[in-house]
Amino acid sequence: MPSEAALLSELIGLVYDAALDPTLWPRALEQACLFVGGSSGSLFWHDAATEQSVVMHIFNEDPHYTKLYFDKYLPLNPCFPAATFVEAGVVCGSTDLIPFDEIVETRFYAEWMKPQGIIDALAANLEKTATSASILAVRMHEKDGLADADDRRRLALIVPHFQRAVSIGRLFDQSKSAQAVLTQTLDNVSASVFLVGPNGRLVFTNAPGRTLLDEASLLTERNGLLSATAPDAQRALREALVAAENGNIAADGSGPISLSTALPGQWFASVLPLTSGDRQHAGALHSAVAAVFVRKTSLASPPPLEVLAKLYKLTASEVRLVDAVMRVSGVKALAEALGLTQATVKTHLHNVFRKTDTARQSELVKLIAGFGPSERP
Repeated sequence: MPSEAALLSELIGLVYDAALDPTLWPRALEQACLFVGGSSGSLFWHDAATEQSVVMHIFNEDPHYTKLYFDKYLPLNPCFPAATFVEAGVVCGSTDLIPFDEIVETRFYAEWMKPQGIIDALAANLEKTATSASILAVRMHEKDGLADADDRRRLALIVPHFQRAVSIGRLFDQSKSAQAVLTQTLDNVSASVFLVGPNGRLVFTNAPGRTLLDEASLLTERNGLLSATAPDAQRALREALVAAENGNIAADGSGPISLSTALPGQWFASVLPLTSGDRQHAGALHSAVAAVFVRKTSLASPPPLEVLAKLYKLTASEVRLVDAVMRVSGVKALAEALGLTQATVKTHLHNVFRKTDTARQSELVKLIAGFGPSERP
């Protein structure tokens, strides 16, 4: 049987191939489920503000229940909106948000999870804005048992690669292969993109990348080679490019390369090898062995509900209740909207009132309305 390291290396390669060939995502999800210890998986997008979700790719999910989820059960999912508050890249389980004994009391469990044999799930926000997130989820079925520490560890190993692959995948036009079209595509993306040939030779730079090189604060072109201005960043970049040239796609497991704090925001470079799998077709257009993507990350202001949740230390169930209070009033209406019993709703309301020093739903609505994105706990 292959070692965990061998399985991980194979999976990482498949994930990066899927970045350039979306038809491979179901296979990548299948391998991810096998590696982590789950039975089904999905890549999907969720907006907590509008309560909308869109599934991008799935593995081993019954289409009937997928349709039911979006048509009926999405608003009843007890993990939202709290799941979108989790920082990008952090592995989180269903039972981290909602105790299992509370999950089984919901209509969502009785009518959607239980018929499929789903008992648990692990997930990570791959990209996160103030109100929405793209999410990788691996679901545990009855035969898998509840997710354990080893399942979480294995998912944490692959999340950074899914993050980079999902981001990189948007940068290439999958239906075109002509060099001129690839150049035009890369010139019209927000990230700075550099295609690098053997020995670090710079063979292509898109428009945002040329701007970075002209500024010379983070990256420079020295004797035709791409170089980072900060010594530590240059060492890390050189090592990553050498590994890419040698086809070692797992060499960047330590994560994106921090370039500098000299400019506003945090600047990072990610290196994608183009020497194996379907990725080599993109690299061949410019005789490139690697693509280097440079982005600036900045902290987005959290939405009012997230600020309130952190300030008053609300549980995921309480967050969900507060979110519903903004739309409906009365215990019966809340119970119907959340798929809970009236007794459970009363318990959550009592706890929220106690934590927020309010006594009725109208006071709670006023409290929520007073929060803005600029406020901080």
